[in-house]
Amino acid sequence: MARLKRKIDEFLLKWQTSEDKMPLIVKGARQIGKTDAIENFAKNNYKYVVEINFALQKEYKTIFDDGFEVDTIINNISIINNNFKFVPRETLIFFDEMQDCINCATSLKSFNLDKRYDVICSGSMMGINYKEIESNSVGNKIDYTMHSMDFEEFLWAKGYSEDQIEDLYLCMKNLKPLTTTQFNVMMHNFRDYMILGGMPAIVDKFIKSKNFSGILPMQEQILKDYEEDIAKYAQGFDKARILNAYRKVSTFLGNENKKFQISKIAEGARNREYVRALNCLSDAGIINVCYCMEDCALPLKGNYNPDNYRLYFADTGILIASLDDEAQEDLRKNQNFNTYKGAIYENIVADMLVKEGYQLYFYKNEKGTIEMDFFIRDSNSLIPVEVKANDNATVSLNKLIDSEQFKDIKYGIKLGNKNIGFNGKFYTFPYFMAIFLKRFLNDK
Repeated sequence: MARLKRKIDEFLLKWQTSEDKMPLIVKGARQIGKTDAIENFAKNNYKYVVEINFALQKEYKTIFDDGFEVDTIINNISIINNNFKFVPRETLIFFDEMQDCINCATSLKSFNLDKRYDVICSGSMMGINYKEIESNSVGNKIDYTMHSMDFEEFLWAKGYSEDQIEDLYLCMKNLKPLTTTQFNVMMHNFRDYMILGGMPAIVDKFIKSKNFSGILPMQEQILKDYEEDIAKYAQGFDKARILNAYRKVSTFLGNENKKFQISKIAEGARNREYVRALNCLSDAGIINVCYCMEDCALPLKGNYNPDNYRLYFADTGILIASLDDEAQEDLRKNQNFNTYKGAIYENIVADMLVKEGYQLYFYKNEKGTIEMDFFIRDSNSLIPVEVKANDNATVSLNKLIDSEQFKDIKYGIKLGNKNIGFNGKFYTFPYFMAIFLKRFLNDK
């Protein structure tokens, strides 16, 4: 089977041909396909490739010990392996698992000034290490945050063409309901995607086997791999706090209000003690943090309570894997996504919004009379986004739009098991069309 097409493929080609090209750092969680994408790009676009994996090839950690001049580094690499070819403007240097060799980041300034060789770095970085990498290479690198496969990439993997996917968007843009066939088939694909998530190896196995056999053990292994990363890279007290938070994400999502409560993680635990732990998980691409807005008003940034938040897994397949055996059985046999109090739908929409480039915010007033899952914005208005796990009334959405108190809200969006529509106050779209929201708002 052909390699899975990814959105980073196009980005890498644009990076290669950019005029003032700087070293590139591709960051993101483990097993999302970073190495495969970079290796594929390198093979097809460079005559010579120098690939070094600092986790597997520990002998290369010493290549920076004699300084950070490019010629010194290249000389040290060549001493270890004289088969590598260094030809200016024809060689790509790929430093993988850079979190195992922080000095790699310091070298990026020299490579940026030298300009003879293209450099790409990657790694599965816990946040505490990436902060150090960031400080060592500021102003001399470009960052690209890679995620697991989004729903559009999943459709590519299933063989859908660009034109077929564009037809879906044009229906959304023109507020034309999908045909019965379009709606039913895409909802079926989306439910499969909800169970699988977007880890490339898992998607590839599902497409080859055409069933869910063997998928759960793969998802559970990724859960364990993330724990091993935490144990390996986190330091001191942070290690226990990060693990505590990581293991409780699905527990709190199963609660009615979904609020992540530090006080219930460990006796005497306080929010300020866990800020760094949550940042680590977020920076590593393992979780997405959604903050409660203090006011339903623009701007979004800064208008939130840092002590009131919900945590979502950055890949819904990992959330599924973290559930108990009974829920697993129900989901795979019956595709009953309503059993977890709407958390699975919320988690996947949160994931889709982040992959669209949005930061996550929700709102719940003190009386609990208004609650909204997410907020995004266009050029001049705040847009509430409601995620419906069932066909209940949209009370909060109507209140936010109708009330004169919320002057920045002019219309809303409801995502659910519904076709495309607009009632004069809010747009209704099927869940999977969240992949088009940013484009829709720009075109609108």
